[in-house]
Amino acid sequence: MSADNAVAARNTENAPISPKSTQSVAFSHYNNLSAQLPIDPKTGKITGSNAAEQANQCLKNIMAIVESVDHAMTDVVKLTVFLTNTDDIDAVDEVCSTYFPDYVPTRTTVAVAALPMGALVQIEALISNGVGTIPDAPQAGDLIKVARNTKNAPISSGSTQTVAFSHYNNLSGQLPIDPETGKIIGNTAKEQANQCLNNAKAILESIDHSMDDIVKMNIYLTNLSDIEAVTEAYSAFFPDYIPAVGNTVATALPMGALVQIDIAVSHGDGTPPQAPEDTCKLVIEANNTKHAPAGPYTQTVAFSHYNHISAQLPLNPETAEMVAGGIKEQTEQCLKNLKAIIESVDHVMDDVVKINIALKNIEDIDAVDEVYPTFFPGYVPARRTIGVSALPNDALVQIEAVVANAEGTPPNA
Repeated sequence: MSADNAVAARNTENAPISPKSTQSVAFSHYNNLSAQLPIDPKTGKITGSNAAEQANQCLKNIMAIVESVDHAMTDVVKLTVFLTNTDDIDAVDEVCSTYFPDYVPTRTTVAVAALPMGALVQIEALISNGVGTIPDAPQAGDLIKVARNTKNAPISSGSTQTVAFSHYNNLSGQLPIDPETGKIIGNTAKEQANQCLNNAKAILESIDHSMDDIVKMNIYLTNLSDIEAVTEAYSAFFPDYIPAVGNTVATALPMGALVQIDIAVSHGDGTPPQAPEDTCKLVIEANNTKHAPAGPYTQTVAFSHYNHISAQLPLNPETAEMVAGGIKEQTEQCLKNLKAIIESVDHVMDDVVKINIALKNIEDIDAVDEVYPTFFPGYVPARRTIGVSALPNDALVQIEAVVANAEGTPPNA
């Protein structure tokens, strides 16, 4: 890795500490936080008997981490909220509003089958890092966030449609809502995916961007069998280039939707005081390798100082078939596939800043954790683990990653 930027991995005793993840991993202009459970850092146990109390503890932990690295909650650009019951959304919304009374970040809310330790809520945050991570040389510490909405896409009081910072725009998860009526439209997953993407397109066009600026899509579905229909829908929006993709089965989505699409977008012109003429020539670098499974998406998409890796299943890249064995063997294959992709773009596993794990059986966490350290023997990235009702190919585990890209993308700003 280049000496110009360094991965800054940090923990504070004021939030729960785990040997399997680092609380905050900063690189360049972003801090990637591990998803926070409602754990009391003093006891190591879940606290709170309902979703509101647990959400409050999750956010207290996030605040403790953010403040430990000399940042504030107003530096949060994105929240992802995982619930085990969508009926708890309103209660969680009320708690979130107390932490963001004036400015609201982008947000995605999803109900999943299970969360670690039997929690009702888990919240993760992405934080702007204006000082950057060049050792002893703050980078453009006066960069500002640019939060924007357009009437051409659904507007929510609990989230901003898009928040840009430095070279990325982070969009709120888009539901298949008609912005004029505020209601879900479409009776099928394909129709709803099309509306989600039309909303995303409207947001991007409102800030002078296009769909080809998307580097990663996380697609949440309530029915695994809808993946092909959703893939067909998004392929129409990307005739020449398809970004990195992760598919996750949700037990439920807000407003009873069948699909929700979460998007990260390249932002070549940067945010003030970066001069657009200095950075707008940054290019997206999309790469595939035969040493990892092929899919209807790009394996890795780099932009500026990050690589976004598509979610990896435990497939043998030579046969495209599921590897033999149980959860340990499948976890190892997922991580081997990630490693192959990362090495194909001249990076190493120590460049990983964030790992997202989806398990068919949340009880398999301990088995996953037996394999995990062999790929991260000296350093553990930030991490999120959720339980899902199903995975493609009837897999037991799926793993995706965000990777530091110190050299940047041309012209290497």
